[in-house]
Parts: sequence; structure tokens; C-alpha cells
Amino acid sequence: MVTQSHYTPFEMIEKLVSYDTTSRTSNLELIDFVVGYLAVHGVTSSLIHNDDKSKANLTATLGPGQSGGIVLSGHTDVVPVDGQDWSTDPFTPVNKSGRIYGRGTTDMKSFLAIALALVPEFLKRDLHTPIHLALSYDEEIGCLGAPRLVEHIVKHVPRPKLVVIGEPTDMKVISAHKGIHAFRTTVTGREAHSSATHKGVNAVMVAADLIGFIAKLAQQCIEASDSSSPFDPPYTTLQVGTITGGTALNIIAKSCTFDWEIRALPTDSPDDFLAQFNAHVRNEILPKLKTVSEEAHIETIMLAHVPAFQSRAQSDIESLMLMIAQQNETGAVSYGTEAGIFEAADIPTFVCGPGNIAQAHRPNEYIEHAQIDACTTFMHRLMDQVCNA
Repeated sequence: MVTQSHYTPFEMIEKLVSYDTTSRTSNLELIDFVVGYLAVHGVTSSLIHNDDKSKANLTATLGPGQSGGIVLSGHTDVVPVDGQDWSTDPFTPVNKSGRIYGRGTTDMKSFLAIALALVPEFLKRDLHTPIHLALSYDEEIGCLGAPRLVEHIVKHVPRPKLVVIGEPTDMKVISAHKGIHAFRTTVTGREAHSSATHKGVNAVMVAADLIGFIAKLAQQCIEASDSSSPFDPPYTTLQVGTITGGTALNIIAKSCTFDWEIRALPTDSPDDFLAQFNAHVRNEILPKLKTVSEEAHIETIMLAHVPAFQSRAQSDIESLMLMIAQQNETGAVSYGTEAGIFEAADIPTFVCGPGNIAQAHRPNEYIEHAQIDACTTFMHRLMDQVCNA
């Protein structure tokens, strides 16, 4: 429900953060607020829902309905706060000591909030180039909403010349990031009494072998790294995040599941690493297991895929972006965003937003007032490029 027509950037950040849009929940309350707020200013929104209508992307256009516009894009969902030691309620923003604390302040509601707060000023200054607002759902669990968002923009929005994704970069311009492939591997063994290890297939120990193989692949990437790479670290990384299995110490574990990921450089193919993993399973592991039990099985499924990003923007678009951001060069980051999905649709894209990624996903997440001011200044320089006066 919209209770006022004008917000300062600080007020709008606090408003958006107050909505609990953890990925496992709906984002519709926040989306409904944005729809109402834009409607107050005569701006119509388009919603693109997920299959069960529990979540929605949003697009809206400020200014003329013509090609050559600039998209300001970001995700509305946030990561969970479960088990984190917060000093305050994560969804009751606290503004103190030059910071705003709350879940999503850095990742990444502040960028969206600043853009929304400045909607009245954009409209007042008479746009000659459209500004498109694009809000997505479920970025944090694999960029699930972005493909539908981008598809809608390609089909229904006059072709933009630039997309700015406001993930936290300290307002630096990012032109490349690693891709993310997340997997779940489930090992099915054979239960037996722990005194008869020769009669069972211990799924936990098999999983440990597979995890060791993943660690070996990761080490090979480190050894082959190029120190001149702009990425930190300058190589593809592989790691295991969670593992669960077994029922008791004196029972040979029948099942074990672990989740793992590949964060690949744009020049590396995640499929190559997966192929090596599968070949190890097929040629080295399963034949040994089958000699004990034909029931033994190993299955790996993909949980999420965030494509790597390498901007292909022409020099004039890159120069425009650098000028607006007051930067001399672009950089690269190791975390993923929705940029690769826009770039795959042949829309020039950069990542640039307030906040530092070191604050993302942590308890007591915050954004510095200085970063809010820097992003607000960025938006004003953008206005100077797209407004008649």
C-alpha cells in the first residue's frame, strides 16, 4: 500500500528492506507497493509471474516508448537470515553511524530504491531517452526469474542500448564475472552392520572420494592460473558447500548427498569439469561399487546455472557507462549476477551499484551513506544524459 508519493533515497531503502523477500517466500507485497507507487506518478507496470503466480518480475518505462533506452535492473529477493547473529531485526532497518543496517541493504535493494525514489525527478526533467525499470525474483537461488524478465523485455520493450545491473560494486563498472554451476550429487550405497564393511557400500565414504576428486580439480585450476587475470581469485573455483548422510555410527551409510559448485572464468567451460567428474564416477568409482551391490548408484543433477558474463558492448556504450560512473576503466568480479542473461540476449550490459559485496549475505548487513550518495549522484549524471533539460 502506498502511503506517500515522494520518498528520499534513504526512506525508499528502508521501505524496500522492510519487506521480507527471502527467496523461499513471495515478493508480491514489495512488487504491489512498487506498482502502486509508480501508478501515483502515472507510470504503468508490467508483471511477469512465475508458474504458480507467487512471485513476479516487474518492468516499467519512464519517458517515451522508443528504442535506445537504459534499463536499471536488480533483483528483489534476499538470502535467509536463519542462524545468523543479528543485533537488530533484519527487516526493520536501522539508520545509525553513517550506515543503514538490514537484510538487502547492500544486496541489492538500495540500487532499486534509489532509482525508484528518483522517479519523480526523472519525469519532471523531461526524458528524451526512456528509462526502463526491471525488477526480478529469485536471483539468489539461480537467477530463476531473469530469463522470463529478459524474454519480456526483448519481446515487448523497444530495444534498449544499455542495461545497468545494480549489484554491489562500490559504484565501480564491472564488465565481466564468473559463471556459477551448482550441482547435487547423491550416492546410493548398501546398508550393513558396521562390523561387515565388506558386505556394504558406504555412501559417505564414496562421497568423500568424490569430494576429494573435486578438490583435485580445484587444485589443478590453481596451478594453471594466470596472475594477470582481473579476477580474484584468478582461476576457476570448485567447492562443496553442504553434505549429509548416514543414520548411525554402527550402520554402513546407504545414502549421502552433497551440494557443490563451479565458479568458472568466462574462458573456461563448466561442462568440461562436469565431464571429468562424471568420467571419474563412471570409470573409477561405480565399477568397484557394483562388485558389492548392483543397487549402488550415483546421480548428479544441476541445481542452478548462472552464465558467466563478458560484456560485448561497443566502445561508445562503454565510454558512456564509464562517464556516468566517473570511472576510468572496467573491472571483473568473481560473484554472479543476471548480467550474463541480458548479454546473451545481445543487450549491452554492465554491473554497477552501491555497496560492497563483502557485506552481502552476512549478519548485520549494511550500506554506507557514502555509497547511497554516490549512487544518487550516478543517477543524476544519468539524468543529464537522458533528459532534455
